[in-house]
Amino acid sequence: MSEDLTRRDAIKLGAAVTVAVSIDGTNALAQTAPKTFFTREELALVDELAEMIIPADDHSPGARAAKVAAYIDARLAEAFDAAERTMWRDGLKVIEQSSRQANGWAFLDSTPAQRLALLERIAANEAKPQKPEERFFSELKSRVVDAYYTSEIGIKQEMEYKGNTYQAEFSGVDVSKG
Repeated sequence: MSEDLTRRDAIKLGAAVTVAVSIDGTNALAQTAPKTFFTREELALVDELAEMIIPADDHSPGARAAKVAAYIDARLAEAFDAAERTMWRDGLKVIEQSSRQANGWAFLDSTPAQRLALLERIAANEAKPQKPEERFFSELKSRVVDAYYTSEIGIKQEMEYKGNTYQAEFSGVDVSKG
């Protein structure tokens, strides 16, 4: 530090360096923003399908509030298996094609009743899916349920999980009485 540098100048210099570092850090964070896989339209479709599978009710918010579609999007963006991503893209296309064939509209442009009817038809063979849309529904539902019940909303609000808490006695099920 030079003798000509006053205390006030040193404080200004320190503040300028702090701001410069924080701006550079912000740029670094922006560059590491989460990657996405879905297009905006695909994300909207997954969001609606997820909400239909786990809708909001009196007990807890639904899949939309738990950001299930964004979670699935992030997992697919970082998936190593290209076949998994291809299966999702193809599955969403099949949903759209099925909607256009059944209703004459894209899924999101259909009425809520038309959406529900299509989803019920696709889910009807959930135990033994045969058609591409039925196989995709099994994957979709599995991912939605997994994402929802691992979210804070699913765990804490839906399941009412309280975390690790002390229990004075075991509160499980007595199998000898069953």
